[in-house]
Amino acid sequence: MSNKKKIGILGASGYTGAELVRLLLRHPKVEIGLLTADRRAGQMMGDVFPQFAPYQLPQLVTIDSVDWAAAGLDLVFCALPHATTQTVVQELLSKAPDTKVVDLSADFRLTDPAAYEKWYGHAHHALDLQQEAVYGLVELYRRDIKKARLVANPGCYTSCAILPLVPLLKAKAIETDEIVIDAKSGMTGAGRSAKEEMLFSEVSEGFHAYGVGHHRHMAELDQEFSKAAGKEVTPSFTPHLLPINRGILSTIYVRGRRGRTAQDLHAILAEFYAKEPFVHVLPFGKTPQTRHVRGSNMTMIGVAADRVPGRAIVVSTLDNLTKGASGQAVQNMNLLLGFAETVGIDQPAVFP
Repeated sequence: MSNKKKIGILGASGYTGAELVRLLLRHPKVEIGLLTADRRAGQMMGDVFPQFAPYQLPQLVTIDSVDWAAAGLDLVFCALPHATTQTVVQELLSKAPDTKVVDLSADFRLTDPAAYEKWYGHAHHALDLQQEAVYGLVELYRRDIKKARLVANPGCYTSCAILPLVPLLKAKAIETDEIVIDAKSGMTGAGRSAKEEMLFSEVSEGFHAYGVGHHRHMAELDQEFSKAAGKEVTPSFTPHLLPINRGILSTIYVRGRRGRTAQDLHAILAEFYAKEPFVHVLPFGKTPQTRHVRGSNMTMIGVAADRVPGRAIVVSTLDNLTKGASGQAVQNMNLLLGFAETVGIDQPAVFP
């Protein structure tokens, strides 16, 4: 009889679902017991993603066919669209209340129901669970995550900006009204569904901004930055689409507070993350590239001085499918199930 924990993945036919399978296949302490994909039900994972053909995995099934009480799952990853997740998690936890859940959608990231309704266009359908959920950025909420039942995995853009900025806000080291986040993401951040604007000929050899002035991740940034600063913070944030598969790179412009220099900001970040396994602060003046983190659960942060005295440029990068989604979700799983935090996700970046 196996002592491994039994894991389910809902929405396994998407990019984040596939990334979860990739990571969990080499995780020594878990086994995949359930894979759902409503449109692909009846198929094997190797039919949807040929790289998984050599591995023994459960057949894909619909969510409606799952008997949660009988499934015997220790933890479930939800890689489903927002709004869909609320009702699914509500039913799951009502029938299997001891099951842990890591939700990769945006459904439980915002603590304020009014903010959720404003940014997502409808009322939240599981308010009790929304209040119970813990924001799953491990480096900031590790202690709370360990005791949680439902973890809201952060967004990819937001993780790339929150990790470098929250320590500076907590230290009151930067001006809160002069934060500019210029972010770029690879195409997998848009999901796997067929979309005309994501065709190769629509994206290749180009570069463009989107969601200008009203991207939904702004609500997540406002929430976490305001909490860290102890007052309302509203940063400028603009996302861009890069014609690459993986990666996010954020170039962030800040002004030091009360004479803090770029070197001071670098020192704060270096000390804050000195013992963190998945955040690496480069030497002052060095900046990271997306290729430095591809396929890994690592975030790299660099700080350089602007030519204008008092201003600094912070560059942060992560793989949007790993530390920005599924790798971070496994990091949360490790905490929830009492494993060493790095197990199964300590692979270095793939380069070249």
